[in-house]
Amino acid sequence: MHFYCLPAALILGPEAMKRVIAQTFPTNPSLRTPVDLGAALRSARTTAGLSLDEAALGLGISKKTLLSLEQGAPSVAIGTALHAAAQLGVALFMVPATHKDLARRKILSEA
Repeated sequence: MHFYCLPAALILGPEAMKRVIAQTFPTNPSLRTPVDLGAALRSARTTAGLSLDEAALGLGISKKTLLSLEQGAPSVAIGTALHAAAQLGVALFMVPATHKDLARRKILSEA
């Protein structure tokens, strides 16, 4: 009897070998641009160990849409962006602009 060891990529395909590398969450809690939100979404997804395909499937959106969100494309619908943030565990807050510095300091002091 002979046993052979084959690389997982030959058995399961090249997707099986891709490893998700966690990206750090942005240190600035201010959300000013779609790129800021994209960075937070990518961090949440990768920290959870989810590939683009897995996260998109779980969110019910296309991989292309999730990639656009993570890259900060301003053309993705706000409802889609808010849904992705909620499902991936990215909290978004609203405060009056006159209180933004106070809110930022408070968030950073408790982080």
